[in-house]
Amino acid sequence: MQLTHYTSKFKRHTFPITLVCENVTNAANVGSIFRIADAFGIEKLIFCGSPIPKGRKMTKTSRSTEKYVPYEHHEDAQFLLGTLKNSGYHIVAIEITSSSTALDKMSIEQQSPIVLLVGDENFGISEACLKLADQIVHIEMFGQNSSMNVTQATSIALYEMTNQLKN
Repeated sequence: MQLTHYTSKFKRHTFPITLVCENVTNAANVGSIFRIADAFGIEKLIFCGSPIPKGRKMTKTSRSTEKYVPYEHHEDAQFLLGTLKNSGYHIVAIEITSSSTALDKMSIEQQSPIVLLVGDENFGISEACLKLADQIVHIEMFGQNSSMNVTQATSIALYEMTNQLKN
């Protein structure tokens, strides 16, 4: 029998992860990120750059999770990341770079709170923010394309991170 929202028995859990989105502005992506943040039990969601769209398209995609997922907006991602780093956060950026490591080779340590940094739908994470990262990871791609949608990448990264943290 297929279970519903009311009959599933998933155990609620909050992980010490703050998701920072640098210049993610597409309404459907913003809504999906709220839903992903809820699904993976992250502590907080922070959008940086332009204000997020809060219209019908975003709320339809989020399925109302924006009403209870803790979130903030900051204009300057670099300043925010510097502040979080100085507060003891371990910053993990998901981006394809010449020095990034495959996500499945990443090791997460639970001693400090974690930031997962994701970037702009078209340009990724800025160089200034990448320089603040303690780890840069990428998702190995096996097809012709070299990247995937920010929401898909966020889902895959959070799955790996929460899987490591719950064990």
